[in-house]
Amino acid sequence: MLSNSHDYVRPVSEAERACLEQLIRADFARCHPGETLEDIKRRASFSKEDKGLLRDWMAIAAIRAAADRIETAFALRPNSRLRSATPVRPQAAPQSPSA
Repeated sequence: MLSNSHDYVRPVSEAERACLEQLIRADFARCHPGETLEDIKRRASFSKEDKGLLRDWMAIAAIRAAADRIETAFALRPNSRLRSATPVRPQAAPQSPSA
């Protein structure tokens, strides 16, 4: 993982790039109505503002992908507390019989 968004996220393959883009596509559409991620990718080749915007969104995608990997690793560990889907609740104190 690169240290900040000023470093470029460099996916190793087109499949990884597509996976990263999928992680941000819905949020990008919500934050930029009327634009698509493909619009920004196309304009990034000639616009430094769009290149920076795409770089920042891809940094967010890389952070989300790293968080997903960590969460998955903890879920697969034996005896992991994160595996329990139900919270542990304390037992209720026994009620004394009424006289």
